[in-house]
Amino acid sequence: MNLAELASLKTWFSVGARRRPHGLYEWIFTPFAAAVGAYVIVAATIVIIAPWTLTVLFFSGVGALAFLTTGAFEDSKIEKPSIVDMGLALASIAVGVYFAIQAPTILNRIVLLDELTQLDVIFGTLVFIITLEITRRTTGLGLTTLVLIFAVYNLWGHNLSGVLQHGKIDYLHFIEITVFTTDGIFGLPLRVAATYAFMFVMFGTILHACGGGDFFFNFAAAISGKRPGGPAKVAVISSGMYGMLSGSPTSDVVTTGSITIPIMKRLGYRGAHAGAIEVAASTGGSLVPPVLGTAAFLMVDFAGVEYRQIAIAAFLPAILYYVSIYAQVHYSSLRLGFGRLDDSLIPSMRETMKGGGLFIVPLAILTGALLMGFTPTMVGIMGTVAVFVVSLFKASSRIGPIALAKVLSETCYRMVPVGGACAAAGLIMGGITMTGLVGKISHLVNAITDSQTFFTLLVTAAVTVVLGLGMPTPAAYIIAASLMSPILTEIGVPVLTANMFVLYYAVMSAITPPVAVAAYAASSIAEDNPLLIAVMAVKFALAAFIVPFAFVYGPELLMIGPWYVIAISLVTAIIGLILIAAALESYFQDHLALRERLLLGLAGFGLVVPNLYTSAAALILFALYFVLRYIRKNPKFDLE
Repeated sequence: MNLAELASLKTWFSVGARRRPHGLYEWIFTPFAAAVGAYVIVAATIVIIAPWTLTVLFFSGVGALAFLTTGAFEDSKIEKPSIVDMGLALASIAVGVYFAIQAPTILNRIVLLDELTQLDVIFGTLVFIITLEITRRTTGLGLTTLVLIFAVYNLWGHNLSGVLQHGKIDYLHFIEITVFTTDGIFGLPLRVAATYAFMFVMFGTILHACGGGDFFFNFAAAISGKRPGGPAKVAVISSGMYGMLSGSPTSDVVTTGSITIPIMKRLGYRGAHAGAIEVAASTGGSLVPPVLGTAAFLMVDFAGVEYRQIAIAAFLPAILYYVSIYAQVHYSSLRLGFGRLDDSLIPSMRETMKGGGLFIVPLAILTGALLMGFTPTMVGIMGTVAVFVVSLFKASSRIGPIALAKVLSETCYRMVPVGGACAAAGLIMGGITMTGLVGKISHLVNAITDSQTFFTLLVTAAVTVVLGLGMPTPAAYIIAASLMSPILTEIGVPVLTANMFVLYYAVMSAITPPVAVAAYAASSIAEDNPLLIAVMAVKFALAAFIVPFAFVYGPELLMIGPWYVIAISLVTAIIGLILIAAALESYFQDHLALRERLLLGLAGFGLVVPNLYTSAAALILFALYFVLRYIRKNPKFDLE
């Protein structure tokens, strides 16, 4: 791909210029954003508000912030909003005011029976237009184009022939379902953004504001900084720890990558190499409990599974993900001869714990509240309160009322792209419901795969990754889950397992070329080609792509089953991933010959697959590797 094509691709999936208000605008926007944040907290904890009304008002506030803080194009001025931005922000606020006034009437009307008023149609159309523009500005044309395709299919799909044809849906029907019910824009995805997701993003924001990010980096440096490839291993550990709080691969890359990538480059890593390690490590943060990412909160209501079950099920796959990346970084560092982190950058563990050890307390409270069965909303609030209380013990981490207001406003700014993606996903879900598309897709997939589990899983993984190109993980998950999860459950895959499979690949889509949103974020720091970074990141995470298939066939990797079976499966999977990492990097005890790489790779794959016969075959292959290595080290025994 030449530079012109790369520029074209980046433009297609680029988002509007992000701005943070300064001066007069900061004094205007920050109180407004803080007020939106305060509304979300009150609505989630004190005042009982109907789900549709709650979501409408959240959409109105976050929508206004989206236009104020995100330019229309990548090269838009970031000093201040334009007249058009201000107009669209006011239109978003007007939508909230109108629907707040009309809420009692709208909530009591009978869908598709009571006629919409002219003003209802006007404001409903305005909501549709605002959703499209917020989606375009915050996630790029990729998701926006998909939304438009679904809208066109809803309105004109009755003209098709064959299995994809549906009954006629006119514009009023379309607007009524997508705007005036909880089956569309103001449905599950946006409601989750306005409750669970907001609380956990707020937890991550206040933890970062109090210095928690520095503690995690120092903790990672103290653990692995003295080992071969120290900077890369610090990136893996710190990005995983920070990522589980931010829940956003792109945010994690920008935050931790700004420290780790330059350090790696100074010690000899290529820009693309350093960027790829950071991207692969940051992406996995959305799979790490107790926080996980926004998509996991969507699973709570979408799949009807308790968040506690999701967090417990995600624990072992998250370990396996980071074992595979850490092992590959280790063998890559040995093969290329990269050394340890500079002593001046390695704090002692004692200094690290003394400076920020208290930040472990909020994580412990968060985990404890989760295991005790509190709702995700309450867990997020308890974690946030714990961070605030802990911050009071040190002057350097203490935050006052003004800083707290800025935390609320920053949380709202971070929720802007999430809100845009969730509104778009809700619109698509409404279209899927209206047209009965799930049944049609199920018919096609079953015809292709003959309802065979392995081939259905392959199709699901491919569809999820393709849908995830150019859109945030929450949108990728909810769309793929809407289409594919019912198909998996039909062939016997349990609901939790099916949704975890989709979630895993929705997260992995953030590093998959040709788009790889997280790679574009890393490219500006690494100063290297984003597509090369994406390709190398996939290589570093390649072993992890096997994990979802492993936990479908071996549910013990989701903490389901007797403890001894879980322990054995975990140990064999870890060994298998380490062997696969060694094979990928062509280095184990030393540089590997081709036949040794093949043996280690096959042995590793056999150990990851939870099956007694494949494990036994893997052990034989592993033993054969040592035989071949001995022959290579002793030429007189070389049969060749």
